[in-house]
Amino acid sequence: QVQLVESGGGLVQPGGSLRLSCAASGFTFSMYAMSWYRQAPGKERELVATITFTGGRTNYADSVKGRFTISRDNAKNMVYLQMNSLKPEDTAVYYCYAAIPRGSWGQGTQVTVSS
Repeated sequence: QVQLVESGGGLVQPGGSLRLSCAASGFTFSMYAMSWYRQAPGKERELVATITFTGGRTNYADSVKGRFTISRDNAKNMVYLQMNSLKPEDTAVYYCYAAIPRGSWGQGTQVTVSS
């Protein structure tokens, strides 16, 4: 079955960096776009970044442009989110999403930006 397992979250000070990873299995990873979403307490889930199946194109939410970078390794079935210059407003649970026909979500990883 399809599985997405996120890792790499944690507590970081403002201005710090984290790298999230998502391990995918159960589908042909290299054929589908992948995304990262996040959901802060009391807010709706929002799209953070998307990468095409080849990795040739990426898109970002305005709030993270220039600070976050999404990438993928199709040989390893992995997608990453490098987060730099983190701000307290980046605090959220971050989810990996696979754009397969029925869609699939990971369980999420908590990112907390606080001094």
